[in-house]
Amino acid sequence: MNPLTVLRDSFYFFQRNLGAIVQLCLPLVILEAALQQVLDRSLGPDAFPGYSVVVGLLVYPLYTAALILFLDARSRGESPRTADVLAMALTLWPRYALLTAMSTLLILLGLSLYFLPGIWLMVTLAFAEYLLVLRGMSALAAMKESLRLTRGHFLRILVCLLCVMAPLWLLKGASVSAWPDLQNPLLAVLIDSAHSFLQLFTSVVLFRLFMLIAGDADAR
Repeated sequence: MNPLTVLRDSFYFFQRNLGAIVQLCLPLVILEAALQQVLDRSLGPDAFPGYSVVVGLLVYPLYTAALILFLDARSRGESPRTADVLAMALTLWPRYALLTAMSTLLILLGLSLYFLPGIWLMVTLAFAEYLLVLRGMSALAAMKESLRLTRGHFLRILVCLLCVMAPLWLLKGASVSAWPDLQNPLLAVLIDSAHSFLQLFTSVVLFRLFMLIAGDADAR
């Protein structure tokens, strides 16, 4: 489970299935960005940040659950229809939204406590979404099982996450520097959608790690 091998395999998969991933996830990613823009412009810059989290909870669980279901199907050589995958993702939304809310609150709390606890939580909860979607666990059970599965693999998961997220953070910072006070709502939606879509590559990398680590744990 060399991190470079995981990243290479994930990039190869993402590249080969880019068209299907775009068709499956991009419309919902754009919807999320558009709703965020409407909310930001309606409430103003001093609005309570929790409203943005609520918008994310409405849409993010749908396209990430759909992506996980698609990844699982493609790993078994299947080619599911977009409508079928989205329908399955919709049935998972209540549990997934709860998991997302709990994980986000814990990670934000950890980041506020000298940053390192947030990083630890981000890594140790990395597999919770896959356990909920693919193994039908409840939100709390998925978080507990993720803590167990990631034990002994912290550094490997962290390296993979940083290799993906660091360039995305730099790209986000560059776009903010280039357009510090973006007034064009269409351009803002396009930029936010591009950032969110690129972050889906993180889900592909974590899925690859999950399959390797969970498969090894099941074999033992």
